[in-house]
Amino acid sequence: MSLCIGLTGSIASGKSTVSLMFDDFNIPVVDADKIARTVVEPGEKAYEKIVETFGETILRDDKTLDRQSLGAIIFADESKRELLNRIVHPAIRETMLYQRDAYLKAGAECVVLDIPLLFESKLTDFVDRTIVVFVEESVQLERLMERDQYTAEEAIKRIQSQIPLKEKVKLADAVIDNNGSKSSSYEQLEKLLKNWTVL
Repeated sequence: MSLCIGLTGSIASGKSTVSLMFDDFNIPVVDADKIARTVVEPGEKAYEKIVETFGETILRDDKTLDRQSLGAIIFADESKRELLNRIVHPAIRETMLYQRDAYLKAGAECVVLDIPLLFESKLTDFVDRTIVVFVEESVQLERLMERDQYTAEEAIKRIQSQIPLKEKVKLADAVIDNNGSKSSSYEQLEKLLKNWTVL
C-alpha cells in the first residue's frame, strides 16, 4: 500500500530544507515550485496566457518572464494575483499528478508532493497525509528578510499573503518544528516516517 504525503509550510519556514531530506530515505519528491517554473517557460500554454493577460512589459529581453516585475504587480493587487493563479495552477496540478502517478506506477511505496500552497489551493485530496514545517513568525520574518534582502514591510506583505503557519498546523496530520537545528528537524522527520511505516 503506497502513501502519498503532502509537504507544506510557508515562505521562509524551511520547507525546502525538509523537502531535500526525503532524498536520504529514497523517497521521491514532486516539487510544485519547480513545476511552476517549467509551465511558464516560453512555448508553454500558461506562458502564452500570462503574456496575453499581463502584457509584454513583464518579459525580459530574452522573452522569459521577469518574475520580479510580475511579482510586484500581483503582490500589490489581490485580483491580479488570483488571475495569475487561475492561469498557472491548473497547469501545475496536471503535471504534478502525472509525476506522482508515474512514481507510483514505477513501484514507489511513498511519494511526497511538495506544495507551498497545499491548504490555500485546497489540494489535500491529492495526498493521504499532510506535514507542515513550522517556525515562529518572528523567525520566519527574520529568515525571509535575510534570504531575499526584503524590508520588513515587503517581507510581512509576503507572509500575510499565505494562511498563517499556526492555522496550517491545525489542519496538518503532522508538524515538523523547524525553529531549532537542521539535525533536529531531520530526526523529527525520520521518527515520523517510521511511525507511518514508510521506513
